[in-house]
Amino acid sequence: MNIELKPGERLDDLQRNGYKIIQDPGRFCFGMDAVLLSGFAKVKPGERVVDLGTGTGIIPILLEARSKGASFTGLEIQPESADMASRSVQLNDLQERVHIVNGDIKEAVQIFGAASCHVVTSNPPYMTAQHGLQNPDQPKAIARHEVLCTLEDVISQAAGLLMPGGRFYMVHRPFRLAEIMTGLCAHGLEPKRMQLVYPYVDREPNMVLLEAVKGGRPRITVEKPLIIYKEPGKYMDEIYDIYGY
Repeated sequence: MNIELKPGERLDDLQRNGYKIIQDPGRFCFGMDAVLLSGFAKVKPGERVVDLGTGTGIIPILLEARSKGASFTGLEIQPESADMASRSVQLNDLQERVHIVNGDIKEAVQIFGAASCHVVTSNPPYMTAQHGLQNPDQPKAIARHEVLCTLEDVISQAAGLLMPGGRFYMVHRPFRLAEIMTGLCAHGLEPKRMQLVYPYVDREPNMVLLEAVKGGRPRITVEKPLIIYKEPGKYMDEIYDIYGY
């Protein structure tokens, strides 16, 4: 399908199933964190997935390429980003399995219904509204800082959307790990799997991937560290596998 690009937009190849995605560098482009989350999340055949704060729609599109889930829905509050994501879905002819909804994370349960899905994913803003310097460009500030939603909003809505035994997958920053774990447990989401992501083997981790189960029993597995680079400009083999190269 031919989709017209708007001023400032570009078309990027996802290296998966021939899929492409529309992005606008002036707004916000997806990063490695979204790709790693799509590789960490597990979607079983027939499951329904909701991605909170979907941005360009990258996570639903990659999960559709990787799994046999029944449906993948991305929720995005910024109309321009939601429109871009919707056009990427059309471009890849994925309308039957991938859907983009323009709406507020804080109203996700109201929009989709309580206990309505098997899997929830999210690559939320990492920084609190008071943390560091916010990007003066509002779309990027919304993506990076808790301007329109908080960590509590994301976790509470994920818990509400999930049916018992459903799974929540999130990528975040390690410096907020204590806050994340406390929030998950407070909403009945038991942390079950965690993986720290390191830029280089001798550096501190800069991302954490988490899986939590609604109503799960206490027990967490800490997976082996995920290292991004062998050397500057050269990924570890595992990263190439996740990207599909």
